[in-house]
Amino acid sequence: MTSLDLCSDSLDGLPVGDALGAQSFVPGTSLAALLDGDPPAGPWPWTDDTEMACSIVAELREHDRIDQDRLAARFAEHFEPYRGYGAGAVVLLRQIRQGIPWRDAAGAAFDGQGSMGNGAAMRVAPLGAFHAGDNRTAALQAWRSAEVTHAHPEAVLGAVAVAVAAAEAGWSRLTRSRPEPAELLDVVLAHLIDGRLMSGIVRARRLLGVSVAEAAYELGNGSQVLAFDTVPFALWVAATWLDDYPAAIHACVEADGDVDTTAAIVGGIVAAHTGSGPGGIPTEWLTRREPLPDQVRPTR
Repeated sequence: MTSLDLCSDSLDGLPVGDALGAQSFVPGTSLAALLDGDPPAGPWPWTDDTEMACSIVAELREHDRIDQDRLAARFAEHFEPYRGYGAGAVVLLRQIRQGIPWRDAAGAAFDGQGSMGNGAAMRVAPLGAFHAGDNRTAALQAWRSAEVTHAHPEAVLGAVAVAVAAAEAGWSRLTRSRPEPAELLDVVLAHLIDGRLMSGIVRARRLLGVSVAEAAYELGNGSQVLAFDTVPFALWVAATWLDDYPAAIHACVEADGDVDTTAAIVGGIVAAHTGSGPGGIPTEWLTRREPLPDQVRPTR
């Protein structure tokens, strides 16, 4: 497999998780039905998680690396507010579209602190898969992709953590050596620095083996829409069910909270390891997901 194959599989897994997770917010849709393997009829619309991930993948397909100015322009060009963007992201992307430099827009957010939201993490798994076998490059490129919209270090590190996990997931597929859950989290921790995000992933490592409910209670389920409330639980799920895509997505649904985002992160990481087929993305789910946008129409 090529790096682009792994990236494409991750991009299949991310939107399916995103779109299925978003169904939990549709009136009349039962969480129990989702957990029982009876998802609603399609098409399932995807959200801002997928839209921004597609811009990252388009950048990688055309240039093999992240150029921050180009990526900012892509984000602004393809920005559709009805996709579920947060208020801060709407303001920032409109500013970039109006010509305000992305560094100024991102740095001014939240009274000059920059956003510590989960947006940079939710979109980055395919980038990590693209750099399978090179965790350092995955981390650096994830950092660059995050800075375009998120100036706060916690948000940037959230993107780094997800990208490294996806890179390791893709590498374990190539080498046919599934890492133990603790091993996967150890690889991620080796690329982080002290902070709330790192502390959350340390806790996630200690909680391996507990129930989904307990893990979500201790780590958060994305309800605060912050990186350190979202990424540790998502990595706990991905590490636990790295070879079982449906079970991983079901765990995100069971945890409730910001389900589309946790399922997008988890789906992108796990699909880099499983692809489709047995243990991978169910064909039925792929066919019910809304088609991807023109900039990343699948080539296979």
